[in-house]
Formats: sequence, C-alpha cells, structure tokens
Amino acid sequence: MKDSGMKISVETGTIKNWRGGGIVVFLLEDDPDKTVASLDTLLAGRVSRLLAQGDFKPTPGAVQILYPEGALGSNRLIIAGLGKESEFTLNKLRQAAGKAAASLRASGADEIALFMPRFLRDAEQTAQAVIEGSMLGLYRFLKYKMNQDHDRAREIRTITLLTEETGSVSALRKGAVTGTIIAEAAMMARDMVNTPPVDMTPLDLAAAARRLAREFDLKLTILDRGKMKKTGMGALVSVAAGSAQPPAFIILEYRGGGKKPPVVLVGKAITFDSGGISIKPSENMDRMKDDMAGGAAVLGTIRTVAALKLPITVVGLVPATENMPSGSAYKPGDVLHTLSGQTIEILSTDAEGRLILADALTYACRYHPTMIIDIATLTGACAIALGNEAIGMLGTDDSLKQLMRTAGEKTGERVWELPLWQEYYEQIKSDIADMKNTGGRAAGVITAAALLSKFVQKYPWLHLDIAALAWIEKEKPYTPKGATGIGVRLLTEFLREYARNTKTA
Repeated sequence: MKDSGMKISVETGTIKNWRGGGIVVFLLEDDPDKTVASLDTLLAGRVSRLLAQGDFKPTPGAVQILYPEGALGSNRLIIAGLGKESEFTLNKLRQAAGKAAASLRASGADEIALFMPRFLRDAEQTAQAVIEGSMLGLYRFLKYKMNQDHDRAREIRTITLLTEETGSVSALRKGAVTGTIIAEAAMMARDMVNTPPVDMTPLDLAAAARRLAREFDLKLTILDRGKMKKTGMGALVSVAAGSAQPPAFIILEYRGGGKKPPVVLVGKAITFDSGGISIKPSENMDRMKDDMAGGAAVLGTIRTVAALKLPITVVGLVPATENMPSGSAYKPGDVLHTLSGQTIEILSTDAEGRLILADALTYACRYHPTMIIDIATLTGACAIALGNEAIGMLGTDDSLKQLMRTAGEKTGERVWELPLWQEYYEQIKSDIADMKNTGGRAAGVITAAALLSKFVQKYPWLHLDIAALAWIEKEKPYTPKGATGIGVRLLTEFLREYARNTKTA
C-alpha cells in the first residue's frame, strides 16, 4: 500500500524559533491576524515592502520564497496567499499548502513546517486540509525512472504543523492523522492509475485488493472468469472475451456497521481500453490506462473507511478487465445477456464501461444496500458538458445528491447534477433487445447513466462520471500532471458525513 514515508508531527513554537529547511506562513489579503506586521518585526519590514512594491499579492495559489539570513531559525520562509477572508475555503488552504510544499522541495528543503493560521477556528479541519494539500502536492510517480537517485534525494522527509496555541494541539493532531490517511489513499489510487497497463492488469488490481484485505482485516472475494459465467455476468464476460488477460470481479467488504445494510461502492476498472472492435484512434490511446480510475477510487475509499474505523458497513465492487480487439472479442451487433436478465444490443464496443457496471450494479442489489454509488471514467461527453472542473452526477435520491454536493465543495472534488428525465430513455431503446449500449452523441453522459439506472432496482443510487478529471495534462496546486486520484477524498468525506448523520439519527 502507498506509504508516503514522511514523518508528520504537531509542535508548539514560534515562527522565529522553529529550526528546519523551510517554514510556510499563510496570508489572507485582509490579514485579520496582522501576520504581515508580525513578519515585519522579524524581517525588518521586508514583507510589507514586498507587498507595497506589488512583487507579491496574497491571492489564492500565490507563493513567495524569502531567505531570512539568520533572522529566523528556518533557512527559508514561504508566504502563501489565500485571497480574501470572505471568499476563503478549505480547498484554497489545501492548494496553498500543496504549492508551498512543492516550492520548498524544489529549493532543497527536506523538512518543513506549516504555521497554523489563527483566523481559522476549526483546528482539526485546518490540519486535515493542510496535510492533505502538502502531501498530495509533493506526490511524484518515480517507479519507472531508473536514474532517480537525484530525484529521491530531493524529498521532504518531515512535515510539522506548528502552532503557538497549546490548546489546539490535540485537535491538530487528530486532523493531521485524518489528513495523512486520506492523502495516502489518494496517492495509492494515483499510483494505480499511473502504472502502465502491463503492470496493472485485472489480476494486479486483485492483488492490490488482497494486500488491502490483509492490512485492514477485510473480507475479500474474487470471482474469476468461470465464476462470472456461472453467476450469469454475461456483459462483463463478453467485454473480457477479447483480452488474453483474465478478468477479475473484486469484492471487498468492511463491516464497521455490523449487520446493518451496507453502502455499496462500484468502481469501473477497465485496466486498458483499446475500444475493442470499435477501436479508438491511436492518438492518446496510451492514456487509456486511466480507465480503471473508478476502481482505484473505490479501493482507496475502502482503505480510508477501514483506517478511520467508520461505524458503517461498506462493500466495494470492482469489475476489472481489459477491452481488447481479437478474434474472440464481442462485436457490434451482438446482444448480451446481463446478470439482471435484461439484454443489451451492442452498437459500439467502446461503450463497454456501462456493460461491466450493469452486471456489477445488479450484483450490488444482492446486498439489499442502503444506497449504491458507482464511480467511473464513463464518457468523454462529460468533459464536453462540464469541462475539467466538475464530476458529472446523476441519480435517484435527492438527499444523497445534496450530501455529495456538500462533500464536493468541502474537498474541492466538486460535482454537478445532470437531469435523468424519462425522455432520455428513448435514445437507448433497441429494436431487438431491451436496450442498446449507446444513445448517440447527444446527451451522452445522461444516456449512459440512463442505462445504468435500469440495473439498480429500487435502491437509492448515485452515478459519478469522472472521465474528465481522472487524468490532467497540466499540473494544479496539489495535483501533478497525470493521475489525480479523484474520488477518494470525495467519497471518504461523503461517507464520514453519512456515518455522522446515521449515528445521530
């Protein structure tokens, strides 16, 4: 499992006296804590002069490195902007921490401190956000860089949360532990998605689930191709038929809620998607290793739920397979018999994710769950609809949608609801089967979700389309280029709040 190898601690002390490679001080434009005046006292007015000259503005994401030259115990000082207090969010703090930590690493620091701002009253949430941001901002995928000694040498070894308020230490430590757990799970998901498909086959994904099960004492069941056939998973087996790699249906169960009905999470895991017979263009096909990001998010979430010991039962279902063209591959024009008994006519073998999810969602209903949430890199149409800023959300339960919206705003993994009106179902009607697997270009996100909705029976259900956010080509403050690990923090926050609500209900 992903272990950052960093030492995370909380200490009491002052900006002046902390000794180490670099210290980060957060600054709001309004400066309610009079941070500039405090720094000016230590640095002979350098910060106010910097602001007056316009060389630095404390806008969100802005960072400025200063060299105290003996005025502080630290070798470097970074001022990280947060913007206006009235517009402050925890995600801006997360972004500032991520950018500042990466800047300090680039400058050569190997141990850093982040001074906890006094204007934030919730110390636990502040610590969680700062640790998440700094750890995720420092993430790098170096496994395949053989000449990496120099890269490895430039790593942050220690992150310290520094506070002058002794009364906040306990809450800061609790938040730091939570932030570490969540960040490590998100980085684990990033590693899975970044790994080349030759080393992240369905069986490799199953092996990762097996390690999780051992580490956190989870119940693990893995269905192979023969068991899938015997169970009746005709859609999943058909998608897997073109690949030489065996498929795996991964079932991971965390029983923190005893015998109470579970939350079932379903994650699409196409470990490589060529498009099958309806083959994709060669350009950017190398990125199709990210088509298992939903499955990675589910495994990462199960990890956080178990590590945080949430008092709920969560089952993770991960249908894992490649989608490849061959003489044995399923074909356009085929009709597949799903586990539910419903049939699907195939118009495009590149609309395969909804097929494997159909069987997985049907299997999820066997648990008589309190809810089903699926997460998938399902449609390129989601990027057309929402760009690269929001997860597409559709579903059947308004209260769950609102809970997911709140979790999205808090984590920065925002969701946006799209409609699921009855008229859209007309687009997936088939002349020869119960439905067809694509409704055409119009409303592609919605018609894909409409198909999925036919397999969840009466149970409350949410669908999250992460196709536009699982991979980025340009780095963001705490997300380097490549796999983002999207969904782990969102689902974890959703389940934490759900657990709190369930406990108080």
